Amino acid sequence: MQFVIPADHPSLPGHFPGRPIVPGVVVLERVLEAIEAAHGPLGALRLPQVKFAQPLLPGETARIELAGETPRWRFRVLRGDTLLASGEVVA
Repeated sequence: MQFVIPADHPSLPGHFPGRPIVPGVVVLERVLEAIEAAHGPLGALRLPQVKFAQPLLPGETARIELAGETPRWRFRVLRGDTLLASGEVVA
């Protein structure tokens, strides 16, 4: 799944003035949307492991790669070949 966070997204003002970056929680929201699109609605979740390696800037295209099956998925968020975030989601 690919996604782009537009420059006018409501989370960006103040995060950070002059050089906005997409907050990690917005990136994780897209990861959960990708899991739900592939596997249906999710209940309570844990994220036992999440690592942010590089920032995502507004307007950049990122993609989500998922591996695993219910109730445990590994994810990677990439911009081209650059790893932005990785981790694990457990239902």
